[in-house]
Amino acid sequence: MISERIDQAGWDPMDVVEFQTAMLVRNLELIRRRADFYLEVDRAGYLLLRALDVLGPTDIATLAAELGLDASTAARQVAAMAKAGFATRATDPDDRRRTVVTPTAEGRDAMEAVRRRRRIGTAEMLADWSEDDRHAIAGMFARYNQAITDRYLSP
Repeated sequence: MISERIDQAGWDPMDVVEFQTAMLVRNLELIRRRADFYLEVDRAGYLLLRALDVLGPTDIATLAAELGLDASTAARQVAAMAKAGFATRATDPDDRRRTVVTPTAEGRDAMEAVRRRRRIGTAEMLADWSEDDRHAIAGMFARYNQAITDRYLSP
């Protein structure tokens, strides 16, 4: 396996992180193609619903900023979610220029079904990892994603 050869080659840690990140992206695409996670809602819709689950009802500009999207992309995704019955859009009574997006019960159910399948699959892959290792990867993923956000999304 390539990862074992890299370990034996004594690569610099930055080279390992760079290569393993490229492999992670490829592996996530492999999982997306071969798993049945997104039966109810597609990947973009799932992430939008998960963001709303964390943020609560919010405007499109905030969703776009939180997800690293431009506002027009976020608006298209919200429109698709509304058309599917997974979200509602309403004018903010305090600022009529803003549209507030709220997940519907159907949207929350669809998001939860995908989340549950993804969580089960992840738990199965990490079943032989120690609790400390699972906490470590959770923390490292959070830090890595925050570093990406800080570098590419922060003003």
